[in-house]
Order: sequence, then C-alpha cells, then structure tokens
Amino acid sequence: MAEDKEREEGQAQERPSRPVTAAARRERRGTARPAARKDAEGKPEPRAKARAEKADSASSTAADRKGRPTPTRDRKEEKGSIFARLFRFLREVVAELRKVIWPTRKQMVTYTAVVLVFVAFMVALVAGLDLALGKGVFWLFG
Repeated sequence: MAEDKEREEGQAQERPSRPVTAAARRERRGTARPAARKDAEGKPEPRAKARAEKADSASSTAADRKGRPTPTRDRKEEKGSIFARLFRFLREVVAELRKVIWPTRKQMVTYTAVVLVFVAFMVALVAGLDLALGKGVFWLFG
C-alpha cells in the first residue's frame, strides 16, 4: 500500500501539470515582464519615468501621422521571366508543404473511417427522405 502511494507520488512529480493561461506560461518560463522599479517612497525611478514619457510622445506622433494619406508608389514590380516565376512558385509550394503537420497512419485511418461512416449515414438519410416523400406524393395525388 505504501509502495502504491510512493509510485503515484513519483508519477505526479515526473509529469507536472501544464499551465493553462498565458500568464501562467510566462510565469513558468520566467519571462514575465518585471513591474516598474520604485524607490523607497513608492515613486517610479527616473529611468522608468523617462521610458513612460517616451512611450507617450511616440503615441502622440503616431496620432499626428494617422491623418496623412499613404504615399503612392510609382515603381512597378518586375515580374521576371515565366521560368523564374514558375520556379519561385514551386519553391513557395515546397516551403508551405514543409509547414504542414501531416497526420500519422493511425490518424489517417481513423479520419477516413469517420468520413465514410458519415457519408453512408447521409446517403441513407437522403434516400429515406426521398422514398418517404415520393410515397407521400403518390398517395396524395394518386
């Protein structure tokens, strides 16, 4: 009995629970942003204050720029030859296919079985409704 408890405790220690929220993940990684440093009186230090003022001035200049229209672009992109474009397209296709998370054989078999069962169910449902409505119309209009 004591061995079972030790085994359960050992398993619990081997695999810690995963953090659920983003804040918990940051805390676990130890990369949470530190709060602004304060001096003994509880006021922010001068460097933190200067950083806050710089952020405020940056947002005001962004607001000034917001009213202006986007500058037009006079230059046109060069398309290149048909072979260069085709080669670039194929390189981009290969790059995208490398990003795909491919299912395992077991997952593929499971997904295929689920799809086939669903399709068979829908075929049976539509056929049943067609038969019932056909008989109903034939009974009504003779």
